[in-house]
Amino acid sequence: MATQPDWNERASRYLKAELKRQGVTYDDLAARLNAIGFQETKASISNKISRGTFTAAFFLASLKVAGIHSLRMDDA
Repeated sequence: MATQPDWNERASRYLKAELKRQGVTYDDLAARLNAIGFQETKASISNKISRGTFTAAFFLASLKVAGIHSLRMDDA
């Protein structure tokens, strides 16, 4: 069974991959998240994603504002 750090890494990799597929930079993501009420900067996003320590709300909001409408869990 995967440990919490493994899940943190998976979430981080998933979010990075989806942002790249959509062509969304961390600057873009910060602007889009700020538009819906999150207080984020490129640096804060980079730190969260590199550590893999972010809330489910941040994860889901990031996917939503990046235009990602479904979540695949095939390899989880």
